[in-house]
Amino acid sequence: MKKNLVTAVLMTIVTTILLGVVYPLVVTALAQVMFRDKANGQLIQKDGKTIGSRLIGQAFTGPGYFHSRPSAAGNGYDAANSNGSQYSPTNQKLIDRVKQDMASAQADNPDKPVPVDLVTTSASGLDPDITPAAADFQVARVARERHMSEDAVRQLIVKHTEGRQLGFLGEPRVNVLELNLGLDASAGRERSRHDQGSGWFRLRGCAPAGRLREPSLHKPPAGRLESRPARSESGSR
Repeated sequence: MKKNLVTAVLMTIVTTILLGVVYPLVVTALAQVMFRDKANGQLIQKDGKTIGSRLIGQAFTGPGYFHSRPSAAGNGYDAANSNGSQYSPTNQKLIDRVKQDMASAQADNPDKPVPVDLVTTSASGLDPDITPAAADFQVARVARERHMSEDAVRQLIVKHTEGRQLGFLGEPRVNVLELNLGLDASAGRERSRHDQGSGWFRLRGCAPAGRLREPSLHKPPAGRLESRPARSESGSR
């Protein structure tokens, strides 16, 4: 009896040290050496400041930026309240919200059908990507506000489009934050003030809120990840 008790206590101590201390430290060290960017959340920095993550979506509301898909996470893209709307497809609130978003989108581009991911939220509410079709839908507005040619804007979309993983997993997608940063970079320099609603960094506990600035050369436009197709309000992520 005593021998069995001693054996059990010793096994508990050894496994606690090995699996609760040594193993996590080894895995953490390997991750920092081999995959430092991925292990630290794929944070994006600009001018020495963390402005977002490739894995966490942000809201962009101004006409000079590409807009993310709608979000039901808190007040929108709140990383501390990841969630979908939990509305069924027949819920009247959902139907009214989608109709309103479609009307708003069609006001900017009345001649094209609205891509589904521009009017539906993801299950997490934090999807950082949109489909290439959703990006292309916004080209005319962005080009007009930026005083750029539509071809130049489309070239940026192609540059920031990621294909299917391994050639067959998931769907092509465009990271909205990286695309908008590409827009700012293409302008040569950013406007130092007068922001009309660019994206806010909402990843709690990592960095203070930051925002993209509009380029001063133009009229001021306000304004991870796994491969996956656009998801519906009640879909899983």
